[in-house]
This record gives sequence, C-alpha cells and structure tokens, in this order.
Amino acid sequence: MKAGGNINERILQVRKALKLSQKAFADGIKISREYQSAFENNDRKINDRIILIICTTYGVNETWFRSGTGEMFGKKTNVRLEKAMRKFEKLDILLQDYILKQIDLLLEFQETKGI
Repeated sequence: MKAGGNINERILQVRKALKLSQKAFADGIKISREYQSAFENNDRKINDRIILIICTTYGVNETWFRSGTGEMFGKKTNVRLEKAMRKFEKLDILLQDYILKQIDLLLEFQETKGI
C-alpha cells in the first residue's frame, strides 16, 4: 500500500490513525506541540532521531514512514520488552544469568499469589 504525500504528511496520517491530538502525540515522543505542528505543516525537516522515536513509540513501520510503501503499522511491538532487551544485552553474562533467575522467582511468586 502506497501512502500519498511526504514524510511530514505521514506524521499527520499516523496521528489521526491513532486518534491523538497534536499535544498528546507530541507528549508521547517528548517534544513540544509547536515542534510537532511544525512537522505537520512541513515547516521543519524530520531527522532520523525523530523518525526512530515515532516508529518505536507508536509502532509505525519505518519503511512506510520514510517512503510511504507498505503498511502504516508494523507488527505490534512491546516497547517495554524492547527497552528491557536493549538494556539486558548490555549486561555482563553473569548479570544476565542473575536477571533470568530473578524473573523465574518473580513468575513463581506471581503464580503462588494468583496475580
């Protein structure tokens, strides 16, 4: 599926698809509403950092976002899981093992408490 317009117009398409106000969308990616508005009005170029933040935060397919090709949204992503995995991969192997043991203990606790 090919989207019309440029990348700035696709920001508006994403925001509308998510049914978010400019402020809510901007708050989600930690920018001001004015900065967000400048993107939608084609008054400001969208850099790679903003593209990555939008795609990660809102699950937008980066290929679609950059080119208009494909589906607007990629597979549902779990932002918390991705963040945890990025941090986990930076840990020493011994610390990774420790974290995995803690997860096992937490799961066991959750099951016994019926949470």
